[in-house]
Amino acid sequence: MNSLTRLFTVFVLALTALPVYSQTQATGGTTAPKYSNEFLAIGVGARSFGMSGATIASVDDVTSGYWNPAGLTRQRNNVQVGLMHAEYFASIANYDYAAVSARIDSSSVFGVSMIRFAVDDIPNTTQLIDAGGNIDYDRITTFSSQDYAFLLSYARTLKIPGLRVGANAKIIRRTIGDFAGAWGFGIDAGAQYDWKEWKFGAVLRDVTSTFNAWSFNLNDEMKDVFIATGNAIPNNSLELTLPRLALGASRQWTLDKKQRFTLGGEISLVNTFDSQRNVLIKTNVWSMDPMLGLEGGFKNMIFLRAGIGNIQTAKDITGAQVTTLQPNLGVGIRFKRISIDYALSDVGDQSVALYSNVFSLRFNIDRSLR
Repeated sequence: MNSLTRLFTVFVLALTALPVYSQTQATGGTTAPKYSNEFLAIGVGARSFGMSGATIASVDDVTSGYWNPAGLTRQRNNVQVGLMHAEYFASIANYDYAAVSARIDSSSVFGVSMIRFAVDDIPNTTQLIDAGGNIDYDRITTFSSQDYAFLLSYARTLKIPGLRVGANAKIIRRTIGDFAGAWGFGIDAGAQYDWKEWKFGAVLRDVTSTFNAWSFNLNDEMKDVFIATGNAIPNNSLELTLPRLALGASRQWTLDKKQRFTLGGEISLVNTFDSQRNVLIKTNVWSMDPMLGLEGGFKNMIFLRAGIGNIQTAKDITGAQVTTLQPNLGVGIRFKRISIDYALSDVGDQSVALYSNVFSLRFNIDRSLR
């Protein structure tokens, strides 16, 4: 019975992902663009950034609410709090994350996460010219373009040895000043399974296709500006985010007899079904983005991390086609109930992505359960 149950779990996860690419056509005012809610694909936690996001199977702390909710059951403390800050595009965009997770009982955990990606203080020049045709800089105001996501997570250890499952309910709020806004809702489902020395993980994000319901608030004067500048006037619409399936396998080795030095590694595969993407493996309907991460530890207190991901093809300055990749490095320190992590993404500026410094903190509030 155990074997049949395990097989059924894997089958359901795979079956759910198969038909999603059929939703890529726009119908009845509903669109499924290839890059929708992409701020939710950036990642959270400097540990995971240092490993290039290859943490689907190995994640075991409060950040599991984002990477794989099933991993919340492996957190070492009753309550954990996680915080992160990063800046992108020469500090133009701010990316922030906060989360808390708490044990309900010995087999289940509940978590809440918040993500914000925003560009603040954007000049609004639509009123720059007054009614007399004069330029008046005092008429310039500012606004923010903000993307929020709130994740409610629940995870539980099942009676099947080594199997853990979890799910997220997502609430999304996106605003562009007072001009436009959207509300969105979605669901993630994840699982982790231990087999001998190996750990395996799977998470299906946006299981039923996450939707954003956009509404626009443009006065007649702004509509005239859109028309005069050759821009289409946007209409209220429904935007879908199609499912993606992330798979991972990890293992950890002890390097000395005193168990002071450890080395862990994971490979993760992110599968999308919204036609061809610029990743390592791609077809007309399916693409796969592989990521590799390593983590070395000393006495479970000091950690060094490295990862490779974001493998793409691009043209160099001569116009020749080249393959680029994004190497990441990270370091972590764990002292009593506090963990401090740092990651530098895109070391040496080797990929088409811009590099960023990522800092995160984790607080273990309650007594360890192990």
